[in-house]
Amino acid sequence: MKTSLYGYRLNELVELLSSRGEPKYRAKQIFDWIYKRRVTDVSEMTNLSKSLRDQLQHDLMLTSLHEVTRQVSSFDGTTKFLFALADGATIETVIMPHDYGNSVCVSTQVGCKMGCKFCASTLGGLARNLTTGEIVEQVVHCQRLLDAKGERVSSVVLMGSGEPLDNYNAATAFIDIITDPEGLQIGQRHITLSTVGIVPGIYKLADEKRGITLAVSLHASNDESRSRMMPVNKAYDIASLLEACHYYYNQTGRRITFEYALIKDHNDNLSDARKLAHLIATVPCHVNVIPVNYVPERELKRTSIEQIQAFVNELQRLGVNATVRREMGGDISAACGQLRAEHANGRT
Repeated sequence: MKTSLYGYRLNELVELLSSRGEPKYRAKQIFDWIYKRRVTDVSEMTNLSKSLRDQLQHDLMLTSLHEVTRQVSSFDGTTKFLFALADGATIETVIMPHDYGNSVCVSTQVGCKMGCKFCASTLGGLARNLTTGEIVEQVVHCQRLLDAKGERVSSVVLMGSGEPLDNYNAATAFIDIITDPEGLQIGQRHITLSTVGIVPGIYKLADEKRGITLAVSLHASNDESRSRMMPVNKAYDIASLLEACHYYYNQTGRRITFEYALIKDHNDNLSDARKLAHLIATVPCHVNVIPVNYVPERELKRTSIEQIQAFVNELQRLGVNATVRREMGGDISAACGQLRAEHANGRT
C-alpha cells in the first residue's frame, strides 16, 4: 500500500518535501488542505504546483477508507461506521454526541489479540496493526460528516478495536497529528487512550509526559478473576499494573480512569466493590462502571440495573469517585467489535 498523507506529522512532511526540493512552507499548505479544508483529492490543492500534485498523487494516497455501512441510533444519534481499508480489511469507528460536544472512538488495529472474554473485537484474533494514516483518517472522515451540521470533533477515545499500546508508534503519532495546532487542534486533555494494561507501554507513555487521559481496563479486584477474563493479566498482574499507574500519575499529574465492566455472578457483588475500593485506594483515579455488552458468541450476562447502582453506591460510600458509563447506541451494534463481527458472519 502507498503511505497515506495523513500518516505524516508536520515535521515529517517538511522533511519529505525538502528531500524533493520543495520549500518547508509547502507542508503547512498541505496540512491546511487536508485538516482545515478537508479536501478529498490532491488535485484540489490548487496552491501547489501541478508537478508537486502529480508527485503526491503518484507516490502517496489521501483516501484509504471506504464506508461499507453506517448505523445511526434513533435513541441518541450515535453513529457507527464500518470502514473497508485499502487491503479489504474492515474496522469500526463511532461518533458519540454528548452535551459537551462530539466524541469519536477510533480503532487502532484490525481485530485484537488480547483475548478479553467480554469483547467482540478479539473474536477473530489480530489481523494487523493500523497505520498512523488509517487511524487519523477515521477522525477526519467523522469531522467531514460533522462539518455539514456546523459541528466539530471535540474529543477522541482510542477505545475501538485493538490495543493502542500494542501499536504504540502509530497510536502516539496519531495523537501528535490530531493535536497539532496546524491540524485538527484537538487538545491533549480531550484524548483518552484505553489499554488492557500493557505495563511497558504505560511507562513509556508516562515518560513522554503526554497530557492525555489513561483509561485502564481493570474489571476485577484480584488476579485470579482478572486472569480468567483477561489473559494479559498473566503477563502483567494487578500489582505491576497499579505500580505503572502510580508512575503515570506521578509523571503526568493526570488521574487514572479504571474501567470496570460488571458481569453477573462474576465481579458484581458488594464484596467485589469493597475489594476494588481497597485495591485502588492509593491511586488518584475515577472508576467508570460499565454494564457489560451482550456478545452473541459469549455467555456473559449483564448485571441488573439495581445491582449496578448498588455497586456504584458502595464504591462512593468508600470514598471512590465512581460513575456508571452512559450507554449509547443501544439500538445499533455500537459495542466494540460487534458491527465488524456481524459483517464477517453475514448478519449485516
